[in-house]
Amino acid sequence: MDTRDNSPNLSRRTFLKTTAASIAAACAVGSGCDGEMKLGKSKRKIPLGLQLYSVRAECQKDLPGTIKAVAEMGYQGVEFAGYYDYSAKDLRKLLDDNGLKCCGTHAQLDTLLGDKLPETIEFNKIIGNKYLIVPWLDPNKYSSAEGWKNAADMFNELAEKVEPHKMQVGYHNHSHEFKAVDGQVPWDIFFGNTRKDVIMQCDTGNAMIGGGEVIPYLKRYPGRAVTIHLKEYSATNKNAIIGEGDIPWEELLNICETIGGTKWYIIEEEKDVYPPLKAAELCYKNFRKLRPA
Repeated sequence: MDTRDNSPNLSRRTFLKTTAASIAAACAVGSGCDGEMKLGKSKRKIPLGLQLYSVRAECQKDLPGTIKAVAEMGYQGVEFAGYYDYSAKDLRKLLDDNGLKCCGTHAQLDTLLGDKLPETIEFNKIIGNKYLIVPWLDPNKYSSAEGWKNAADMFNELAEKVEPHKMQVGYHNHSHEFKAVDGQVPWDIFFGNTRKDVIMQCDTGNAMIGGGEVIPYLKRYPGRAVTIHLKEYSATNKNAIIGEGDIPWEELLNICETIGGTKWYIIEEEKDVYPPLKAAELCYKNFRKLRPA
């Protein structure tokens, strides 16, 4: 997902692609990249949500109709990336009326700092959300190992503040988090220095665009992938959606269902190959071929 704020006018950013050397550097930092961890086969059912950034234009035009359409596709929850001027109570009613849960919000960092944090906590309590995910940190500001360690310290403080409210904070990757800085990979620096309750919201497609892979990190940081973004990547087919590209879905989902600690799968599709609602429906159908409802 690209950088955004909690308004319907959402901006997009383009990040530099990284090289395969980045993931090699990551594997050198810690254990788990060699795939030696043996996993049992799990049939644990994990609910499926949609990141509403996938259908952002539709949400801006008709949020109630879009929420209804997403529910009718079979999704069990939605993750917000903006509230389109709706109050928390009105959003909660939309969810309840359509039998949906809130499986997260993408909240800009400034909404979690200072005097804004209590308001953000209260808003998310009303909509029934426990997961406050920061969708982006500026790579120009966080451009060194020290900068990423400072970010980790900040998230540790936030995690401590929201814990009494039975909430968790987390971070969602783009591609720059897999480009080594000062000889280290930011994704490793950050999650190697954060509390275990800071959610590692991996975006499978964004990671591969950045030259990284999600699976080694799911193994290295077990229990941290409380929510995970499922997005396809293909080196040869730009139109690929879930199940049609290069990501080893069976292995990835098995890790989520065993050691990953995953409580929500969240589909995000933003390539605009298909009309957004159609893409969301096709992704849902393809996912159900991998994991029947």
